[in-house]
Amino acid sequence: MVLVLMGCGAAVFGADLMYAIGGITSASWILMVAFAFGLSVIAMAYTIGPISGCHINPAITLAVYINKGITCKDLCLYMIAQIVGAFIGSGILFALVKTGATTGGITTTGANNFSDGMLLPAIIAETVFTFIFILVVLGATDNKNNAPKFAGLAIGLTLVLIHIVCIPITGTSVNPARSIAPAVFEAFNDITALKHLWVFILSPFAGATLAAFTWRCFKKEDMAQKKLDVLLD
Repeated sequence: MVLVLMGCGAAVFGADLMYAIGGITSASWILMVAFAFGLSVIAMAYTIGPISGCHINPAITLAVYINKGITCKDLCLYMIAQIVGAFIGSGILFALVKTGATTGGITTTGANNFSDGMLLPAIIAETVFTFIFILVVLGATDNKNNAPKFAGLAIGLTLVLIHIVCIPITGTSVNPARSIAPAVFEAFNDITALKHLWVFILSPFAGATLAAFTWRCFKKEDMAQKKLDVLLD
């Protein structure tokens, strides 16, 4: 809920400002949105991280499940909670827009989308950037990480970096829940976002799966090296 409300909220109201009065440039809007998403993750990581691990992203949940960090039951419950939270955040944002909080800027929900002819770049971008993001999540939260207190900061800043690069391509999802709710609310104005929604569900899941198996390979290599070191000792 917080991620969608703050991140997509920055996109909606920042774009509204840019559209209405030319108060900000496209570059500064991208930075504003990127930091809104990243700071939301940092804030929630240190708030609910000790309770649930602060997944707030079905792609992260899938990767953790593949690496046997949670059960199948937890996988389903986490994803349901994430989508419900996203709908609450998007609903609040939609209510703000409909009650006159904006003047009708470029976007009213922060839904992900891409222009015609950009399907392949969108798929590549969402898959690759999700892969990078999830790899950082798995590494930063690993039990053997020497700086676990900085995990939330590393993950949030990585999300900022990814948004800076990916926003011009797709608006940046790397999170199916973040894309589903805004797309549904966007359908009240334009159904295009729903037409492309499958990209923002399947591509992040593909990137997360690749990251999970890559991390498992890293861990197996690490275990093999340690066993070899023990034998040599």
